[in-house]
Amino acid sequence: MAIAARDDSGEGQRRERRSLPFAQAPAGRATASSFVQDELRRAILAMELRPGMPLVEKELTARFGISRTPVREALIRLKEEGLVEIFPQSGTFVARIPAAAIPEAVFIRQALEGAAVELATQRASAAEIAGLDATIARLHEAQEAGDQGAFHLADEAFHETIAGIAGYPGVWRIAHAAKSQIDRCRRMTLPVPGRMEKVIHEHLVILDAMRRRDGKAAEAAMRTHLGMLLPELVIMQAQNPGYFI
Repeated sequence: MAIAARDDSGEGQRRERRSLPFAQAPAGRATASSFVQDELRRAILAMELRPGMPLVEKELTARFGISRTPVREALIRLKEEGLVEIFPQSGTFVARIPAAAIPEAVFIRQALEGAAVELATQRASAAEIAGLDATIARLHEAQEAGDQGAFHLADEAFHETIAGIAGYPGVWRIAHAAKSQIDRCRRMTLPVPGRMEKVIHEHLVILDAMRRRDGKAAEAAMRTHLGMLLPELVIMQAQNPGYFI
């Protein structure tokens, strides 16, 4: 199955520019720096800013309406998150995706969220099951509208809600912190015809097991769902080699 249109990158990709409608940052250096960091992180994870794209401080200060210092601070923190690469003699770029780190991130999610859904299956009330049903309805609506951003948010809500039902919301915070590189890969798969329908089906299998109070089946379904990214990773690397390291 094709994952996305091929994007031959290399140095040509590094010279790509894209004008994004960033809002102006609020006053105050610390606040402005955090705002820029959040805005750039969102754009990077949504693949609006693609791996290898240059991040020019002068252009960012103009777009956000702030001085270079908070922009520079935001870029340094994003580098620490593994989302930005800074080369002293070449410039600053959106970091490429470390393919070798993806299996470990998937493993972390499978371990944490597999255990969480098994426990949530035992604890879920009828109202909480209905809430998960409503989240899947949001996935359907986003899929029908072709709204990948809304689909991603509903998907996140489904997983976060399960952790909350289990009684360990911190599980989602840990899993969320581990999955930033996964998010970029997942956003690359969503445009593939039939992909969103497949994700919805996988969520329905999880929810059906929860509804039947079959914790082991729910855990297995969650692990299968989260592991589906790994075989697709090989295809994504072949189609977009410049996006990965």
